[in-house]
Amino acid sequence: MLAFLQDFAPESAQDGFIDWEWLGDNFTEDVVPAFLQHIFLCFVSLAIAILISVPLGILAARYRRIYPPLTALTGFFYTIPSFSMFTILLFVVGLSAGTTPAVIALVLYSLLVLIRNVVTGLDSVPPETKDAARGMGLTDRQILWRVELPLALPVIVAGMRIAIVTVIGIAVIGAYIGAGGLGVLIFSGIQRDFPTMYITGAVLSTLLAIAADLLFVRAERMMSPWARRARGAA
Repeated sequence: MLAFLQDFAPESAQDGFIDWEWLGDNFTEDVVPAFLQHIFLCFVSLAIAILISVPLGILAARYRRIYPPLTALTGFFYTIPSFSMFTILLFVVGLSAGTTPAVIALVLYSLLVLIRNVVTGLDSVPPETKDAARGMGLTDRQILWRVELPLALPVIVAGMRIAIVTVIGIAVIGAYIGAGGLGVLIFSGIQRDFPTMYITGAVLSTLLAIAADLLFVRAERMMSPWARRARGAA
């Protein structure tokens, strides 16, 4: 729990809807660390999910028999309500595990969309392109790394875009089990009836989601220059 919560006086909520003095006094020491912790929690979870989903997506694209059970399993994780997921993982991992239960939950929520987009991206590579690469003497592994994955990358990044926005929202609930982040401001502000705290947390989490979405939109466009040229020609 952040240090300022121990010294917070509930009656200060009566001074106004937004307590700018409190915000100025606590922004650097408490709000910024919560914001940075939220970023760390979300992007670490996304990175782990990518490391898991890309190999699984490649396998599922190569061996289609494993694709239905794989999406069924990850789809099951995705349908579990977030409070239930955090509670189950808190029981399994333990109270002293820090951010581990939250990271595991966020990774599980990301797998379905990432695996689907990896498979969709690889499926979108034209067969004649792969045949041409094979005719040039490339092995299957070389075709995967030099042809298929580069062409599938915009679709994969689009999946990352959906995953990171989802993760940023769900990570707020992680504060309920002690994972920290902007959820600390939101839950504590609601509990203490202090609008400044929960509005700050809500606004920052919203801005973070918008910024991450724009970042991945930019990355997606950079990785598909042919689409920009087609729009320019039109």
